[in-house]
Amino acid sequence: QVQLVESGGGLVQAGGSLRLSCAASGRTFSTYSVGWFRQAPGKEREFVAAVTYNSKTTSYADSLKGRFTISRDNSKNTVYLQMNSLKADDTGVYSCAANPNGFSSGRSPTLYNYWGQGTQVTVSS
Repeated sequence: QVQLVESGGGLVQAGGSLRLSCAASGRTFSTYSVGWFRQAPGKEREFVAAVTYNSKTTSYADSLKGRFTISRDNSKNTVYLQMNSLKADDTGVYSCAANPNGFSSGRSPTLYNYWGQGTQVTVSS
């Protein structure tokens, strides 16, 4: 069983930065791959980024490459999402999720068994 708690969301002006954290409980978290997803009001959930258990592979939504960076610290059971040059379109609820296949950096939400509650990110223009 893995429990995930996101933090670091908030209100930021366009062009600013935020770093989201996904803190996990569970002894086996370091064996899971982790993804970040987001959902804007009235829109479907979309993939943001993912990282394998050992940080050797990361993947990003094409539209976010160069602005967002995913990383993890297994000693702290935490995965991070650094978001730079934020735009109003980045507004939404950001959730992290854990995939028991630690080698996967897949984009489909169906790969992920455990989800956090999400943290709100609002970018003002």
